Amino acid sequence: MDWTPNKITTLRVLVGFAAVALFGNGTWANLAAVVLTVASIALDALDGHLARKKQMATPLGAQLDILGDRMIENMFFTYFAVVGMVSLWLPVLFFARGAATDFLRGLALKAGHSGWGANAMLQTRWGRALVASRWSRGLYAALKCACFCYLGLELALTRGPVALLGTIASETHLTIRAIAQILTWSTAAFCLLRGLPVLLEGWHFFASEAAAVQARKSSAEPA
Repeated sequence: MDWTPNKITTLRVLVGFAAVALFGNGTWANLAAVVLTVASIALDALDGHLARKKQMATPLGAQLDILGDRMIENMFFTYFAVVGMVSLWLPVLFFARGAATDFLRGLALKAGHSGWGANAMLQTRWGRALVASRWSRGLYAALKCACFCYLGLELALTRGPVALLGTIASETHLTIRAIAQILTWSTAAFCLLRGLPVLLEGWHFFASEAAAVQARKSSAEPA
């Protein structure tokens, strides 16, 4: 099969769906879901690497990659919120942040700004470093992978009728829960930080679109 970045993006979303579907179906299913979670994150790195190395990056591919990111994040955090392992506010935060940044990216794409290079939406060096650089994307992927895998392992090791750790001391359980909170909210904080340049630099696309709408409205009104 001739693998392209877009096909790999689609595959990683399907793998993510499979992982979430396995969670909560017993200890070994939870462990299998953790393995699929790692595979999904690895595929996320692979599609971007392939797009850059083989010069296959396109505006559509960039938007599809972002869509894949949103689907994976929202699936996992919503599931873990439903089973009571993270705060309900966590998926709400990711939904809100994703909706705002993707709305502005859509306006930028309409104005001809997308992807990398001279026509990229982000023009400042600090914005590109925080959003599009390898270290930023790598750190964010590592945080999500650690977060999702940790929660999955916690689910497998401490919950259910055949939990591998069985009955554990309350102090140990509190420590496990504290680490989960640190991981999840650290991931959320970095997510918000990476969204900041998009909100700041994307605002002028919103202002331009609003001005254009007002101009069309004024021109359509009778003198």
